[in-house]
Amino acid sequence: MIPPFTRFAAIDWSGAKGSRHKGIAIAVAEAGDAAPRLVARAMPWSRTEVLDWLLATAAEAPTLYGFDFSYAPPIVERGVYFPGESAPPADARSFWAYVDRLCGDEDLGAASFLEEHHRPHFYFGAADGVKADFLHHRVCEHAFNATGGGKASTLYDAIGAAQVAKASYAGMRLLHRLEGRVPVWPFDPVPEQGSLVVEIYTRVFIRLAGLSGRKVRTRQQLDLALAALGSRPARLRHEPNDHETDVLITAAGLRAIAGDPLYWNPPQLTPGIARTEGWTFGVL
Repeated sequence: MIPPFTRFAAIDWSGAKGSRHKGIAIAVAEAGDAAPRLVARAMPWSRTEVLDWLLATAAEAPTLYGFDFSYAPPIVERGVYFPGESAPPADARSFWAYVDRLCGDEDLGAASFLEEHHRPHFYFGAADGVKADFLHHRVCEHAFNATGGGKASTLYDAIGAAQVAKASYAGMRLLHRLEGRVPVWPFDPVPEQGSLVVEIYTRVFIRLAGLSGRKVRTRQQLDLALAALGSRPARLRHEPNDHETDVLITAAGLRAIAGDPLYWNPPQLTPGIARTEGWTFGVL
């Protein structure tokens, strides 16, 4: 049974150092076909404020939240998260606790996890060797790539604008703080009622909207994507940046597919993968 969500929220996350992050954006779509809206802020979000906002709004209405970061490193390919390490965590929940325990970075940051605690496992540049040796992926990323979705990033690549490593390990600290408060799929089963957190990749929903590009940066493209996802146009008064379009499209996309059992039962998602790697909602 899929719970009757009445609100759908998409969060573009950030792993940047510091306490305020211009890369964070949030959009919310209510049940029905109303245009999704940006959650306005007088100043950039902190990661801690996003956590507080989630906990407050989760109690208000049954909401499906999607965060754009990877919820665990790959483990199926090599059998462990960090080969050669002594007694590494063997499942995602233990791994989240492990990351949180090691990191003293401000505002749920996790740069020290990559730069200090497990430096040999991450690619920061040519001095680390051949980049291809670090490009390990989860089962869901292989599934997405196999559909022509593009080349998904890996959690061991920590260089360049496209890397998702720092954001993902910071996000795991947030996930650890949700334990016992808001369930996280597929590590937790879908609840019969209430709110739920899932992993998203905004590119999935841009593709579902029928657009071929990786990013949307105009009002016209945004409204075309929303229409394809069964939503009224946003009719923004400004040309949006890609953080804004990512979350607006994804909030509408979550609303469009959340009632379809197919997306809650991907063919390759096994109980073992659900416990260790997780899955990106919307990938089949």
